[in-house]
Amino acid sequence: MGATGLVIQLAYVIAAALFIFGLKLLGSAATARKGNLLSAVGMLLAIVAALLDQGIVEYQWILLGFVVGGVVGAGAARLVQMTAMPEMVALFNGFGGMASLLVGAAALATASGTFVLVTIVLSILIGGLTFTGSLVAYGKLSETIGSGAVQFRGQQIVNSLIVLGILASAVMFCLQPENSQWLYLIIGLSLLFGIMVVIPIGGADMPVVISLLNSYSGLAACAAGFAISNNILIVAGALVGASGIILTKIMCKAMNRSLSNVLFSGFGSVSSEQTVVEGEIKPISVEDAFYVLEAASNVVIVPGYGMAVAQAQHVVKELAELLEENGCVVNFGIHPVAGRMPGHMNVLLAEADVPYDQLLEMDEVNPRMETVDVAIVIGANDVVNPAAREVESSPIYGMPVINVDKARTVFVLKRSMASGFAGIENPLFYKENTRMLFGDAKESIGGLIREFS
Repeated sequence: MGATGLVIQLAYVIAAALFIFGLKLLGSAATARKGNLLSAVGMLLAIVAALLDQGIVEYQWILLGFVVGGVVGAGAARLVQMTAMPEMVALFNGFGGMASLLVGAAALATASGTFVLVTIVLSILIGGLTFTGSLVAYGKLSETIGSGAVQFRGQQIVNSLIVLGILASAVMFCLQPENSQWLYLIIGLSLLFGIMVVIPIGGADMPVVISLLNSYSGLAACAAGFAISNNILIVAGALVGASGIILTKIMCKAMNRSLSNVLFSGFGSVSSEQTVVEGEIKPISVEDAFYVLEAASNVVIVPGYGMAVAQAQHVVKELAELLEENGCVVNFGIHPVAGRMPGHMNVLLAEADVPYDQLLEMDEVNPRMETVDVAIVIGANDVVNPAAREVESSPIYGMPVINVDKARTVFVLKRSMASGFAGIENPLFYKENTRMLFGDAKESIGGLIREFS
C-alpha cells in the first residue's frame, strides 16, 4: 500500500470516527447541531477519499454535483415550512434508498461471486422499498393522498406473492446474473412492495414509519457498501440502520405497541365512534385565560402538530418568558410521538431558542402534573388523550400519554372540535377542569401576550 493508499484509509477512519461522535451528539438537543455538522464534515471527507480510492481524476462533474446539491439542500432547509419538515425527512429517506438502488445496479458491471450478487440484490431490494415507501409516507404526511390506512381483502396474500416473487427473482438473478430481466423484475417488485408495505399504515403511525424508513435507507447503503467493497459506506449505513431501529423501538414503546402491530394493524382505519364521550365543552376567552395564568405559579406547555401549523413556537416562547417574569415556573412537556416525525416538537422549540432544560420528556413531566396550576395544550390531541388510560375500547388504550387532565386547570388551544390525526375523540375536552380556547394558536397566544403587556 502506497502513501496515497494510507492517506485514503486514514481518511476513512477519521470519517467513521466523525460519524460515531456526531451520532452521539445528536442524542441531545443541546449538542445536535454540532453533531450534525461533524457528521456532514465526515461525509465530505468520506466522499473525497472514495473518489481518490477509485482513481477518479476528472472532478468537474463531481464539483458540479456538490454545487447543485448544496444549493438545493440549503434552499430546502431554509425555505421548507416547519409543517412540511416531516415530508422533507420522508423524501430524504426515499432519495437515500434510490441512491443505494442505483449503486447496487451499477455494481453489477464489475460483480463477481455469489456474495457480491447477494449484496446487490439486498441494496436494490431495500433501496427500492425505501424509495416508494417514503413517497407514500410523503403523500400521507402532506395529505396529497389519504392519511388513513388503506386495506383490502386479500392484501396479505398479495404481499406474500410479491415476497415470493422477489425471492424467486433473487435466486434466478444470482444463478443467471447476465440475464438482465431478473434484475429488472427485482427492481419492479421492490418498488411495488414499498407501496404495499406503507399504504396499510395509518397517518397516526407516521413517526414510527419515518424512523423505520430511515433505518431501511441505512441498511440499503450498508448493502451497497458491501457490493462495491467500500468500508466507509458499510460503516455509515450500519450506523444509520442501527440508530433508525433504536429510534423505531423508542417510538413503539412510546405508543405501547409492537412494530408488527404498527405495520400490520391498520391503526388509522379504526372508527372514533368506539369512544363515547359525555360532558360539556367549556370555552374560555383570552381575557379570562389571562387572569388564570396571571395567578399561576407552575405552568406546563404541551405542544403538538397544531403549533407547527400555526407557526406559534416563537410567540409560545415569548409567553413563557412573560410568565417567568411574573414569578411562574414554566416547562414544556414533550411526548416522543408528538407531531408527525420523531423529535418534531424539539425541532420546533429549538428553532425558537427555548432553553433545553425546560424541555421535559413525558416520564419527567407526568409525576409532577398534579402540582401544575395550568397545563396549556397547543395543537396536541392524541398524546394527551386520557382515553388511553380510561377507555378500554379506545384504539389507543394502553398508550402512554401526558396526563394534562391531572393539572388543576387545562387550556386546550384548537381551531375547532375536530379530532386529531388518529381520528379519535378526546374526552379531555369535556373534563371539568378543561377550558377550550378556540382560534388560531398564534393569534390566541398573541392575545395573551398583549394582556400581559
